[in-house]
Amino acid sequence: MKLTKIEKKQLLIFVIVAYGITYLLGVLMGYSYSAGKDVSVFPNAQMLYPAAGVMLAYLITRKTDSNMPRRFFVSYLIATVLMIMCAICSVTGIGGNWLLICQFILIGGSIVCGILLLTDKKERRSRYGLRGKNAKLSVFCILLFVVLYILRTAISYGVSGQLWMLGEIAVNPLTWVMLISILVNFFFAFIAFFGEEYGWRYYLQPLLQKRFGKRAGVLLLGVVWGLWHMPVNFFYYTNPADGIISMAGQQITCITLGIFFAYAYMKTENIWVPVILHFLNNNLVPVISGSYSASVIQDQSVSWAMLVPALILNGVIFGGFLFSRVFRKEEIKA
Repeated sequence: MKLTKIEKKQLLIFVIVAYGITYLLGVLMGYSYSAGKDVSVFPNAQMLYPAAGVMLAYLITRKTDSNMPRRFFVSYLIATVLMIMCAICSVTGIGGNWLLICQFILIGGSIVCGILLLTDKKERRSRYGLRGKNAKLSVFCILLFVVLYILRTAISYGVSGQLWMLGEIAVNPLTWVMLISILVNFFFAFIAFFGEEYGWRYYLQPLLQKRFGKRAGVLLLGVVWGLWHMPVNFFYYTNPADGIISMAGQQITCITLGIFFAYAYMKTENIWVPVILHFLNNNLVPVISGSYSASVIQDQSVSWAMLVPALILNGVIFGGFLFSRVFRKEEIKA
């Protein structure tokens, strides 16, 4: 099906914000990285751009809609602008602990946006996909993801002959302290993960599925989502020399994980499920790695040989959901 004139305009605004800002600041990020400066603020800010693109598109094209959660949207956009300013200031030589300031913006933004969202009318939250629903199915999908995540981790450790390390991590008291803190931290950092999922799953997924079909649309979304990570692949996750390898690995992650996220979202029709899944996927890494530090995802050592096992493991565990029943139903809800 072809997109309507309004949908095309919304898509253009979304692309300009989600990709335009990402790649524009990615140039600054690359220059700063080559100058030996800390670029840690950029990935945090980047996570907010997709949702900001959706919100701005709606605010521009649906000005007369009285059921739009404007307070939430405007507050989120303000937080996004502050994060952009923080990223720019972090590499311009202007004094300040900008990474710490960035964290305060995320915490403050999450608290304010959370309050505004919860105190808004149910009709507004429902109309713009912000209201939680299907509680039992939602809990099921979250628990299923956790089980699959642990299974993938156990297989990875087992194949490398280091399964004993997983046992050591499991009995370490710090592991359980971290897990408890992760559960609490969600409420103080949700806007970052909402930022990606409201853009990718809520907005772009139905649009691509409407145009290309349920399965092809989700696979294409995985590719699009992966390409969006380009600046962090080259200047954060790894170094520029390994950027291509990192991007290839990112495609594997985004396509396969994107299939499961799409499955969970289509099954529950609850955007907060993929938001929570995304949060868990990112924040469990320091725990399962045994490093207990978020810096473990930065400056990674990667090789082409690592991609084949990752493709097989992620493809089997998460990619198989592409053949589940929700992808066979005809109706596409846009």
